[in-house]
Amino acid sequence: MSLHPIMQKLAAKLQRTDLPRVNPGDSVRVQVKIKEGDKERVQAFEGTVIARTNGPTGSFTVRKMSFGTGVERIFPFNSKVIDKIEIIRQNQVRRARLFYLRGLRGKAARLREVDTRVAAAATPAETK
Repeated sequence: MSLHPIMQKLAAKLQRTDLPRVNPGDSVRVQVKIKEGDKERVQAFEGTVIARTNGPTGSFTVRKMSFGTGVERIFPFNSKVIDKIEIIRQNQVRRARLFYLRGLRGKAARLREVDTRVAAAATPAETK
């Protein structure tokens, strides 16, 4: 589906560039702005990214376990509610949608971590 040129310009203007790229399998901490009366505070929502949609109105779904109950929250990328996204760790996954994690508990729900330090250290040595 291709967008009209005017819509493409508008979408490019509204896109946030201050957020890192999140992928399925990443463990993230999303700092969410919460308004309580006339005050505003920031609350962290920490979990695993289980889905991502692309496009001008893209979003990502974060799942966490809270007192033994699974909680999922969908965040639009361009939302003003998101203050900051921190990537805690990146995990290796073989699927784009990790909905199978909904049926797993405990150690069965673990994902294999990608060691980003090894990949970063190997690239300068190969350029010689």
